[in-house]
Amino acid sequence: MDIKYAAKDILEKDFKTAMRGYNQDEVDHFLDEVIQDYELYNKKIEQLQNENRRLRAELEESPKKQATPAPGTTNFDILRRLSHLENHVFGNKLDNR
Repeated sequence: MDIKYAAKDILEKDFKTAMRGYNQDEVDHFLDEVIQDYELYNKKIEQLQNENRRLRAELEESPKKQATPAPGTTNFDILRRLSHLENHVFGNKLDNR
């Protein structure tokens, strides 16, 4: 999907006038507002693309960060947390085996 008009294209568009045509000042005012919205829209797209790139880079780095346990964490702490998680997820189902 390509962008058909740039803000400059909208600004420089010239309409022919007719005997019962539109109010030229009203059309110009509306097009000025369209241009402002268009420029804001383009800025928002650029911001979102930058954020997307940043988040993708963080995502690529995150497995490296999560691979190591927090400092001071022992195997016993990990097993205890795993046991609590199992109890929370499975509840009494584990006890009835």
